[in-house]
Amino acid sequence: MLIASEADVTTAALDVMARTDNLRLREILVSLVHHLHGFVRDVRLTEAEFREAVALLNEVGQLASDTHNEMMLMAGSLGVSSLICLLNNGDGGNTETSQSLLGPFWRLNSPRVENGGSIVRSDTHGDPLFVTARVIDGQGRPIPGAEIDVWHASPVGLYENQDPEQAEMNLRGKFTTDGDGRFRFRSVMMIGYPIPTSGVVGRLLKAQRRHPMRPAHLHALIFKPGFKVLISQVYDPNDPHIDSDVQFGVTRSLIGDFVRHQEPHPVQADVAGPWYSLDYTYVMEPGEAILPRPPIR
Repeated sequence: MLIASEADVTTAALDVMARTDNLRLREILVSLVHHLHGFVRDVRLTEAEFREAVALLNEVGQLASDTHNEMMLMAGSLGVSSLICLLNNGDGGNTETSQSLLGPFWRLNSPRVENGGSIVRSDTHGDPLFVTARVIDGQGRPIPGAEIDVWHASPVGLYENQDPEQAEMNLRGKFTTDGDGRFRFRSVMMIGYPIPTSGVVGRLLKAQRRHPMRPAHLHALIFKPGFKVLISQVYDPNDPHIDSDVQFGVTRSLIGDFVRHQEPHPVQADVAGPWYSLDYTYVMEPGEAILPRPPIR
């Protein structure tokens, strides 16, 4: 059709989107055009602002590398990642869930570690952390043979792919649950950290006068055929930014009990104190076990 007015643009675009063969893709594109055109009208986007927006999106893509994912950071900083997670888990967002954000730092092929082993692979100063965890289904039954990737930032607030001082795959490991659905490991207590702010996301936070901090947390990705892959983060409630996560990721069900102990460890003779312990239960939902695409290599 020939375009006679601004309203005709939306009508014509919606008509084209409605011809998409794939039903789900058609639903997404029709809704996208409807809301995107509505947004442009709502804020009366100027030509200069549109050109700037295009430049920013191009810059976000150009900032991607094997060790950095700016688009994932932006999605989290706008609350989109958390919204999608909660809408798609916990009975469509109606109940609590162990599911959380994947984040921009998960890597494939973490080294396999025996239950009770350590994921510390280089000289990493910090208070020892001993994690005991259990994986169950919605009825409380243990899930044996589940594979768990765990990873977290160091006591200086950096993942090993960000820090040349850390060994490859430091503070990462892959475990398998035992017959009772349990796994355990030793690490060091993590701290909260700022997300990378050298790119577009950093400029957004500065413009909004927002801090870039994420509260201290432990990542886990749990895989077991017959269950939806569980991506989780367990947060330290004592972190000063527990209620102002820059990525909007903290829910009540994801707050763990990181207990600080002053006395010597009852089993580990090399741990005089202080040290930390965490006991946490992950709940998996039935579904198709599909691993996500890693955000970095």
